[in-house]
Amino acid sequence: MGDSKEPTSLWVERTGTRAYTGRSSRGGEVLIASQGVEGAFTPGELLKIAVAACSGLSADFPLSRKLGDNFDARIAVSGEADRENEVYPQIDETFELDLSELDEQARERLLVTVQRAIDKVCTVGRTVKAGSKVTLSFDVDA
Repeated sequence: MGDSKEPTSLWVERTGTRAYTGRSSRGGEVLIASQGVEGAFTPGELLKIAVAACSGLSADFPLSRKLGDNFDARIAVSGEADRENEVYPQIDETFELDLSELDEQARERLLVTVQRAIDKVCTVGRTVKAGSKVTLSFDVDA
């Protein structure tokens, strides 16, 4: 028999005034709230973190193949909202790596490989760049 894993279900539940908890059927949780609420992310922050995390996960295989399994990486991510249009016109990522043990040619080759991996398999980044249709429906008790 083939693998019949159920797809992960995702939802958010209201937990307070302008506060929600994002949940997955795998048991994951993330606190989501308005700007300034301690211990919580805003939806925009989650979007930016998702882009950065996707880049990191996409780059992990080529990086670990060259640097070993225990390399350190940090991806700083930012992007100011255009409040007039309520969009993030640009999201900036900075991938921080210690490549000092590699010579210049090896660094350049690795960074090209990493960029290609991110461009090819980072679904979140590709979706943000391409734009995506978002639909909303309502299921209400009447």
